[in-house]
Formats: sequence, C-alpha cells, structure tokens
Amino acid sequence: MQVFNAVNSDPAVRDNFFANLAADQPLVMVNLLKFKDAAEYSDGRESSLSGMEAYGIYGQAVAKLIADLGGVMLHGGQVTDILVGQVEELWDVVGIVEYPNPAAFRAMIESDAYQEIHIHREAGLAGQLNIATTSPGYAGR
Repeated sequence: MQVFNAVNSDPAVRDNFFANLAADQPLVMVNLLKFKDAAEYSDGRESSLSGMEAYGIYGQAVAKLIADLGGVMLHGGQVTDILVGQVEELWDVVGIVEYPNPAAFRAMIESDAYQEIHIHREAGLAGQLNIATTSPGYAGR
C-alpha cells in the first residue's frame, strides 16, 4: 500500500467522492493530519506560528462551522504510536467528525466562511488523509 499525504483535493476527485456517498446517511470523516514544523502562509505573511498552531486557528473556526450545520466532533487527539502495520512516519493528529450527510459537509467546505479560514489550514498542514466512513449510529447513542 502506498500512502500519499495531500493538503487539497482535485475538484474532479471531489465531485466523484461526493457522487459515491449515500446522500441520506450521516458521514463520518477520519482525518489523519501531518503538520509543517513552521507555518507557511501562501499570502506571504510573516509568522512565528508552528504548523500545528496555524492549524489550530483553522480548527477553532471550523469547529463552529461543523456545529452550525449539525455536525459533531467525535474525537481529536495526538497520534502516539502504531500497534499494527507500519508507516515511514506517523501522522501528528487524528480527528473524527460526523456530518449529518454528505451535502452538509460539501456545503461547509464550499462556503465563503470556510474559504476565509482555509489559509490557516494550508499554512499548517504538510499533508493529510481524509477517509470517509459510514456513521456508526450505535456508538453510545
């Protein structure tokens, strides 16, 4: 298995991604995040932030967007080790978010509010994997 971290998705890949999801089911996204040592802003601004700190600015703002559309942040934590399998380098953080449906997730990432905070995401991330899963539906609810 080859793993390729990326920061942004290709629009054609994104369209195909949403076309293959059940429109009437909750969507749970597993986010494996790898941060830059130092934030690098595309607009050239000077920054003394680490990549994780820049992403934290994005994270606080996106948490509100997620809540506003009825989503729930299920988990966020630092990756400490790996028990089964092997990768060259561990991700830094894993985040798990449940959205009411794929349309809500897409509306969020295409919104003006999301586009305004996206610069902090790009400044902080070295790469990530976004993995779509079905909603557990039974996990303690």
